[in-house]
Amino acid sequence: MRATVGDQLHVHSRVVGEAEHLGVILEVRGTDGEPPYLVRHPDGQETLVFPGPDAVVEPAPRV
Repeated sequence: MRATVGDQLHVHSRVVGEAEHLGVILEVRGTDGEPPYLVRHPDGQETLVFPGPDAVVEPAPRV
């Protein structure tokens, strides 16, 4: 998994009825775009995330 600042981290739900989680990657702390990532969630909370196999990085639109 590789990401850059501004990409979106999308964590899919592993349980029926549980919401999926989205967040914007603010900082990439691993080498060459690898985790961990500092992520801002929609509620404004920022957490350090080590994404598992249920997560994907959705690239931000490049201008």
